[in-house]
Amino acid sequence: MTAPAAAAPPDKLDAAVLKIAGVVVLGAIMSILDVTVVSVALPTFQTEFNATYAQVAWTMTGYTLALATVIPLSGWAADRFGTKRLYMLALLLFTAGSALCATADSIGQLVLYRVLQGLGGGMLMPLGMTIMTRAAGPQRIGRLMAVLGIPMLLGPIGGPILGGWLIEAANWHWIFLINVPIGAVALLYALIALPKDNPEPSESFDFLGMLMLSPGLALFLYGVSSLPEAGTITATKVWVTMLLGAVLVTGFILYSLRVRHPLLDLRLFRNRSLRISTISLFVFIIAFMGAGLLFPSYFLQIRGESTLHAGLLMAPQGIGAMLTMPLAGTLSDRVPVGRTVPFAMALIAVGFFAFTQVDTDTSYWLLCGSLFVMGLGMGGTMMPIMTSALRTLSNQEVARGSTLTNILQQIGGSIGSAVMSVILTSRLNGSTPIPGFTDPRTGKPVTEAAAAIAVQQGIKLPLPPAVIQRGLDFAAGSFATTFWVGFALVLATFIPIAFLPRKRQASPLVEEPPADGGERSATPVMIH
Repeated sequence: MTAPAAAAPPDKLDAAVLKIAGVVVLGAIMSILDVTVVSVALPTFQTEFNATYAQVAWTMTGYTLALATVIPLSGWAADRFGTKRLYMLALLLFTAGSALCATADSIGQLVLYRVLQGLGGGMLMPLGMTIMTRAAGPQRIGRLMAVLGIPMLLGPIGGPILGGWLIEAANWHWIFLINVPIGAVALLYALIALPKDNPEPSESFDFLGMLMLSPGLALFLYGVSSLPEAGTITATKVWVTMLLGAVLVTGFILYSLRVRHPLLDLRLFRNRSLRISTISLFVFIIAFMGAGLLFPSYFLQIRGESTLHAGLLMAPQGIGAMLTMPLAGTLSDRVPVGRTVPFAMALIAVGFFAFTQVDTDTSYWLLCGSLFVMGLGMGGTMMPIMTSALRTLSNQEVARGSTLTNILQQIGGSIGSAVMSVILTSRLNGSTPIPGFTDPRTGKPVTEAAAAIAVQQGIKLPLPPAVIQRGLDFAAGSFATTFWVGFALVLATFIPIAFLPRKRQASPLVEEPPADGGERSATPVMIH
């Protein structure tokens, strides 16, 4: 299985590896596209299911919760059942979940089916990384990251555009139905192209760790994600679930430091490169993923764009990343990331700043140009930092190290989304109420900002133009304030990245025999 890869030059990926990469990339595209496709459909879900924004946001949050829950199990399950069989099972779960999502007739059903999707999608990326690393060899980790970065490029470019077009040309059901034929092709492709592997479990499964970590993560993220709807951290379903989750996760941390083969090996944080890289990505993800969900919302709610146009306006970000990510993948094998990442982060900060100045008629040239600059920075930031962390780990440590990093990123993304949503919601709620108008879903008075957003989305209301304009100005200012918080977090990311290595690191990913004499295989996990 690895012979063809071994014969290839160390800086190139041969035809056999590229054939396998096609399977992995196809599965990853399905998983990542589904996140960005749904992001532009949230207003549609509000209308279809007569739900609030906080309620429909659970279609994103439920998917993320499932990802965070299943990721810790992927490494052990790959060793136990084999990567090919498990990868095909993940494809099947994701495809079945997609088909069920298209049949949902309530917001509760849709969230439930999105969780099923997430269970499959959560395994697609880590298993894909396992398959690719075994085929290509860890010595080409930089090129490998560049290849697997393709889905990350297509997601921001194609997801919003595809979602907007499907909603306008057909209906929201098709943003899920489109996955069914793609999933069927991916399953057949995986059956033919993926080499057969012989699972050789080398470690006993940490059931006690699983019983603490997975429920702990799910409870904590549930509490964090409930913040936007509850509006305050003192709400019972927020602080109780966050506390229970924190207690379980803390118990797991104390437990994992004392056992030989924990579900997650937290001792790897002694590795300075892994520790600094993880902190950098964690802070960055809180800022960027949280605010990133607000970009299409601004176009939809403040500028009154259609879902298709909002998707097209987001495309420059992905195009910018497409230009720099392949270059960054090559450079990360040759140049210390401490010398390149700060410049990429500076591009992100410059692009992000423009969104702190948004109003009701900010130039689209400025906004699209800013998204393009941010994309250039993204392509030179996330993958090189991940590569820097993996490069200092031995082959069997990559599985555990990358899983740690990915879980913290999922937590960071959930925290960022919740924080940004709470700030935006609290700002919008400060708008002046309109006498005589109440929201039929909540029974609360309708504010000028809420009415203005409804008008921008095509709902006709018997209100004077001056009231609508006043509400629209207030709503735009609320978005700008929220973006200021994200910008401050982006600036905070410069603190940990200042400690990234500025000299060539040690020989990457040297294979070391495990202490117990058994065999272990690397199961890296990619950023979602």
